[in-house]
Amino acid sequence: METRNRVKPHSLRIFRTFDARPEVVYQAWTDPSVIERWFGPTPEFSTPIVEVDLRIGGRYRIGMKSPDGELYVATGVYQEIAPNEKLVFTWRWESESPDISDTLVTVEFKKSGPNTELVFTHENFATEELAKDHQEGWEGALSKLSKVVTKGGTRYGKRDFNE
Repeated sequence: METRNRVKPHSLRIFRTFDARPEVVYQAWTDPSVIERWFGPTPEFSTPIVEVDLRIGGRYRIGMKSPDGELYVATGVYQEIAPNEKLVFTWRWESESPDISDTLVTVEFKKSGPNTELVFTHENFATEELAKDHQEGWEGALSKLSKVVTKGGTRYGKRDFNE
């Protein structure tokens, strides 16, 4: 039986391989000037709000703006930080009722030769429908991330990407 895809009910797991070193992909998840370049479900979304307090117990706040001008703001708290290896943080939409529980995101960065295998898990959704909706958004965001960090894509901070 394949255990690689086993996750809790109302959860999602995505595997991606990036043509970039783990430190480059990790930086793209933690540096506000890079997060604003890829965060959002489709290329038409912009990311005008990126606030990151990268420490255990530190908060983040990321606002994504749709093509029609609607602003969607996600916020949470960093639970675990292992530079270039793992990030764990809570996730909630600011517009949600305070009665709705936070979900949990785990992002693992695994060296695979010159590449990075990213294992992305988002769990504890109230319904399977919410998990599926978020999966679509994360798939789109990770496609945008690939264009930012890969050797053939748009790069930022040449010092960070020189091989």
